[in-house]
Amino acid sequence: MSATSVDRLDLPVDEAVRPRIWLGKGLSARDYLHALARREAAKREFAAPLGEVDALLTPTTATPAIPVNEIDQAGTPAMFTRMVNFLDLCALSLPNGFTRSGLPTSLHIVCKSYDEATALRVGWAYEQATEWQSRRPPGV
Repeated sequence: MSATSVDRLDLPVDEAVRPRIWLGKGLSARDYLHALARREAAKREFAAPLGEVDALLTPTTATPAIPVNEIDQAGTPAMFTRMVNFLDLCALSLPNGFTRSGLPTSLHIVCKSYDEATALRVGWAYEQATEWQSRRPPGV
């Protein structure tokens, strides 16, 4: 498939995501391989102090839910989920409450790469100890 035919494809990619994808269009193979090497170094640096930790618990997002049209794509609240993706970890998000105005919040259970079993076990234990998964925000 030529570059011209790729440019003409109507891919189902969100308009907010498409510019991020196109940023890589002009990236040289050398720069790409260098970025992959830096990513591997970051993965090792992150994994070292957490070697004996089963799971890292964080909020899923830095803020409660916000309207889609108000999301700042340059500084999105998805910093925790992006970190997980970048470091090749796995994660599970579960409901863990509501703000005073009724917006949902969630717990982010982060585990080592390919350790979905631990994420699911921690999530199951959390759900057994709480009732958040069965609660609904006011008005729903």
